[in-house]
Amino acid sequence: MEKIKAIIIDDELSSLQNLQQKLAEFCPAILVAATAQKPEDAILLINYHKPDVIFLDIEMPKMSGFRMLEELKEVEFEIIFTTAYNHYAIEAIRIAAFDYLLKPIAIKDLQQAVERLNKIHNYQTKEKIDILKSSLNDKKSQDDKIAISTTEGLEFIPIKNILHIESNSNYSKIYFQDNHTLTVTKLLKDFEDMLVPYHFYRVHNSHLINLNYIQKYLRSNGGRVMMQDGTEIEVARRKKDEFLKMIAG
Repeated sequence: MEKIKAIIIDDELSSLQNLQQKLAEFCPAILVAATAQKPEDAILLINYHKPDVIFLDIEMPKMSGFRMLEELKEVEFEIIFTTAYNHYAIEAIRIAAFDYLLKPIAIKDLQQAVERLNKIHNYQTKEKIDILKSSLNDKKSQDDKIAISTTEGLEFIPIKNILHIESNSNYSKIYFQDNHTLTVTKLLKDFEDMLVPYHFYRVHNSHLINLNYIQKYLRSNGGRVMMQDGTEIEVARRKKDEFLKMIAG
């Protein structure tokens, strides 16, 4: 089986060597073609080796991992971000459907990230970087997009097209403006973390709604919202006061 060609980019030598050792010992599908401690060196190595994936540290002196990506003319590889702490950009990384690893990197997390690489046939990295940039912008807009993994690959969906999302065990069902639905293997909590900054609210354990598409609030039966598509969704008792303040403000 053909190896997955990788480049590791990290300004800390100990972190770089630790990841390289773990890949060699526990991820035989990966071939580390090169390593770099400086982003400017990494750019040259990427252009030369044309890797399948780069392991990219977010925080580096002089040039961050995000800034380095902007310097690249072509991005025809997958990216797995690495960071020493729960970085402010993690939610943006999730929205763009990139993988990330928290240092110290756990072997199981690393192996799972490599397994996911094997399932990617079309990296679509440029589109994902565009979503990442939008998500990192302080001005959140429902015109921004979210990348959703499906059985066929990735779908890039404008946030404004999502009416509400319903939880069903380990799956979530997304309801769209045009009345079609999409079921994905992602927890509702994951969607909540990503979409709350975009004017979404979790009114119930099983429901996350786009506040822009509430048609009316019904006081009967303890409190329910009617969405633009006619769906009535229960508002949990413990959420009622906070929810009413949100829609009133």
